[in-house]
Amino acid sequence: MGLYGEYFHAIRERKKTVEVRLNDEKRRKIKVGDTIEFIKVPQQDETIIVQVTDLRSYDTFEAMYNDIPLKDFDCEGWTMKEMIDGTYEIYTPEAEKEWGTLAIMIQY
Repeated sequence: MGLYGEYFHAIRERKKTVEVRLNDEKRRKIKVGDTIEFIKVPQQDETIIVQVTDLRSYDTFEAMYNDIPLKDFDCEGWTMKEMIDGTYEIYTPEAEKEWGTLAIMIQY
């Protein structure tokens, strides 16, 4: 899975332990215990391999952010508006409604 630099570095530095995705067909195939290889984009010059420790699905990103401590996303101190606005820079509200959301808990 591709990750933009700041999110990639947060996982590499072990500050981010939850990855946020749409719960689309591809993500629904992920199981606890699977390994995921993240690649830094757009450069595609670094990778990290992590293990999935838990999966939680939610109807909305807001429900996810209300349930999981923001420090687990490396976003401690952010407002809910900042969290939602930042997520909508990557995913559209329409895609969120279509697929729902998935919190992928990881360890290194």
